[in-house]
Amino acid sequence: MSFNAVGSLYRRSLKLALDWAVHRQVWRGQAVYIRSLFEANKDVRDPRQQKVLLRETEKLLESWKHPDPYRAPTAPGGSKYERNIPARKLPYAFEHGGVH
Repeated sequence: MSFNAVGSLYRRSLKLALDWAVHRQVWRGQAVYIRSLFEANKDVRDPRQQKVLLRETEKLLESWKHPDPYRAPTAPGGSKYERNIPARKLPYAFEHGGVH
């Protein structure tokens, strides 16, 4: 099992838990539990069993997906995204009253 695939799955698991947890101390308990699940399978060496574990974890993450995941306020889709964008420049004629 590639380390990158496991690391990605672990990070996605933590982010998913953060979508559901309102308070950081609640999330921390979930994060410790998630870590224990990954640690329990760290010695699996059989490639077929590793693939099964990855597939099952992917399915589990998909089933627990939050309907309205957390987005950083300034990220696309966040509550502050493009809130204070600069005004666009008008053509020269509009700026100086040349066109009516």
